[in-house]
Amino acid sequence: MAGEAGEQGLIPTTDRFGTALSDIVRCRACGHMQLREFPADAVLAEAYEAAESGDYVEEEAGQRETARRILARIERHTEPAAFLDLGCWVGFMLDEARRAGWEPIGLEPSAFASAYARDRLGLDVRREDLMTADLAEGKFGAVFMGDVIEHIPDAPAALRRAKAPLAPGGVLVMALPDAGSRVARLMGRRWWSVIPTHVHYFTRHSMATMLARQGFDLVEVDTAPKAFTVGYYLDRVSGYAPGLAGRLRRSAGRAGVADRVWAPDFRDRMLVIARPRRERVRPETA
Repeated sequence: MAGEAGEQGLIPTTDRFGTALSDIVRCRACGHMQLREFPADAVLAEAYEAAESGDYVEEEAGQRETARRILARIERHTEPAAFLDLGCWVGFMLDEARRAGWEPIGLEPSAFASAYARDRLGLDVRREDLMTADLAEGKFGAVFMGDVIEHIPDAPAALRRAKAPLAPGGVLVMALPDAGSRVARLMGRRWWSVIPTHVHYFTRHSMATMLARQGFDLVEVDTAPKAFTVGYYLDRVSGYAPGLAGRLRRSAGRAGVADRVWAPDFRDRMLVIARPRRERVRPETA
């Protein structure tokens, strides 16, 4: 299953399904999967700083719909307050959070994406890395990591970093691929989430295990479908059958549905909401 990043490099979106940068190994105890060998931190940092892709910008309507759905789920557990998006890309989630009454701040290492969020959307987005950024402790009602944790070699350290900025009662929210889903199991190495940028492949069980070890209590786990246009989804078929993808795309265009926003739930993405575990206070003894 190992492969090379190729000319496109490590970009956030790709149709090169089934390509990983190393063999993928699985933990027999918890089901977690990850690369046998992680890329060097410096290589990843350089790649993400240079990452640039217009796909998500062109799919703004769907990205905003996805963000609104996630925000509605977050607001079941906490009220709008300061909102931190770690790895916010071009900022559509932050912008929707601002519209909903949150006070948004984002971190994004990509020069392209962070500039778009600041210059086009007027957001407070800092071009910094999660592991080294200066984050105010105890400030944020919600910390969001959308399609982020599976890219970070030291995922437990990333969770510890995400916990410190949370205010009392605040929630950590993550959206990510579910490697334990039926679709992922059936497709195996050809699953569309096996791509060069992913170094971890979490299942619901392995994510719950890691959260517990890092001092979180799980609040909610559910599916997290993404909204894109019909045309975008059909274009992704090119990763499997280029000829078929082209025919389907043309048919959708003729039918007038190519630009329709669609959010099919393949049940292979999960939304995870957790809170830092409250420390139990031992009663004083006489």
